Amino acid sequence: MSENAEGDLNSNLLHSPYHTGDPQLDTAIEQWLRWDKNPKTKEQIENLIRNGMNKELRDRLCCRMTFGTAGLRSAMGAGFCYINDLTVIQSTQGMYKYLERCFSDFKQRGFVVGYDTRGQVTSSCSSQRLAELTAAVLLAKDVPVYLFSRYVPTPFVPYAVQELKAVAGVMITASHNRKEDNGYKVYWENGAQITSPHDKEILKCIEECVEPWHGSWNDNLVNTSPLKRDPLQDICRRYMEDLKKICFYRELNSQTTLKFVHSSFHGVGHDYVQLAFQVFGFKPPIPVPEQKDPDPDFSTVKCPNPEEGESVLELSLRLAEKENARVVLATDPDADRLAVAELQENGNWKVFTGNELAALFGWWMFDCWRKNKSRNADVKNIYMLATTVSSKILKAIALKEGFHFEETLPGFKWIGSRIKNLLENGKEVLFSFEESIGFLCGTSVLDKDGVSAAVVVAEMASYLETVNITLTQQLIKIYEKYGYHLSKTSYFLCYDPPTIKSIFERLRNFDSPKEYPKFCGTFAILHIRDVTTGYDSSQPNKKSVLPVSKNSQMITFTFQNGCVATLRTSGTEPKIKYYAEMCASPEQSDTALLEEELKKLIEALIENFLEPSKNGLIWRSV
Repeated sequence: MSENAEGDLNSNLLHSPYHTGDPQLDTAIEQWLRWDKNPKTKEQIENLIRNGMNKELRDRLCCRMTFGTAGLRSAMGAGFCYINDLTVIQSTQGMYKYLERCFSDFKQRGFVVGYDTRGQVTSSCSSQRLAELTAAVLLAKDVPVYLFSRYVPTPFVPYAVQELKAVAGVMITASHNRKEDNGYKVYWENGAQITSPHDKEILKCIEECVEPWHGSWNDNLVNTSPLKRDPLQDICRRYMEDLKKICFYRELNSQTTLKFVHSSFHGVGHDYVQLAFQVFGFKPPIPVPEQKDPDPDFSTVKCPNPEEGESVLELSLRLAEKENARVVLATDPDADRLAVAELQENGNWKVFTGNELAALFGWWMFDCWRKNKSRNADVKNIYMLATTVSSKILKAIALKEGFHFEETLPGFKWIGSRIKNLLENGKEVLFSFEESIGFLCGTSVLDKDGVSAAVVVAEMASYLETVNITLTQQLIKIYEKYGYHLSKTSYFLCYDPPTIKSIFERLRNFDSPKEYPKFCGTFAILHIRDVTTGYDSSQPNKKSVLPVSKNSQMITFTFQNGCVATLRTSGTEPKIKYYAEMCASPEQSDTALLEEELKKLIEALIENFLEPSKNGLIWRSV
């Protein structure tokens, strides 16, 4: 096709009213081509029009992203339901409109923007570019913007929001999702992720501001506006200073013979973990060279999620064996989660689950508090938190030691908000976690933090080394004292939302309408809590204490044998997750028996409640 003909076609595409037979689609096409100024994503839509791909055009243009547990998250690419330049501009315009309504001092206090190292060449889309566009929208409206000049760990954004007293912040990241994805994670002025009703209200404001404003595409503002500030050095310095509050054995750390290997999973973590080790007095951890530097293709791992265990930790474990390092630490690509592995005496590696690490962190943070507390410190003032699908081990420790333990809904946004509330009431929160390897030691940040968690594990391992105990041996000691808590978490993939809905609706109308199951196979059910509907059979008024969460599915079963199991949907991925835990008392020490019981219960749960073959569910590939 000649250049002229190509130009004519583009001009016709732009000016002709579209006749796809679907007026909604015609309007959406017309809007996209008028509003999108990114040549790559515009071309993607033009190619679909040229090839008459109406179904794909409808999928891309006739629906919007919604706020999930982590703000917006989707694949990068062209269309209103994907992450791209235009949808990030629209989202930020909606944010501006909502924040202007909520804060009279918005233009004095400003807004924080951070980003990770993701990118997609085919859409000319990168986290840095999306962060700059986010900043540009706000700078064009005379809002001061604290835009980090380079990639940072996700926890730096909520930390900066609090430290700089900004009204809110956004981190451009899709954390440990597949390489095709990106996201827009929103933090409120309290430094915690947004919860309801802010998410719904922001979404409404986005829908009212879909056409880009004059100046919204002017990304040059990030270089020219006097309202743009770079908080990198200041925030990094303050963050590292605050880390000292959870360092208890600096002298001992500086003398340890233990070596640590660290993988940053092709993401942001390397420099920040190195700095944190320095603050704690350690020699630097040994980096995995192939995974040390940012790589948006995550080219050495099949998926960039350290939670997947040994299969994705291969390079770290081999390097540790070569370097004679006993402990491996892996932060996920945006450094808010942490995986840990330890070499066992038999030469195998143990990759700890999130729940096992939480047992170690809970024990450690309480032990350090007890040894360092002032004379008049009251254990009744101490709290630890976990999400409701996480292990109940902290509850067992709390009951025995006299501090408070509380549960929240799944998602660190609920933990962050609750911590803020407790701090305002003069309480002290030592440790919080979610089982998907998200940990928070102390309360300097109100979100999970893989950087601080990594260096705390190193200190714990170094301390235990002085008394010839490994992390694994210490974990067993904790279970022997407070009761074994054996858990298993996994998931099925399901790309059909109606199937997911019908699985949960069947459980609500099991043997007859509005009747939940009384048995799962041969296992008798004692209590049922359904957070989606607000029902809880264990409460006198049958109402759930946890807030109702209508837009996600979650049912928890407490069995007569002491096992607790939860089925829920993921807020960020097409998954049905299951969590099961056997909570034993300290006198029940036959772990083989407990493990067998848990295994049978999980098999019954899958077969009777999820019915994978009937529902076409895809088993997690291990």
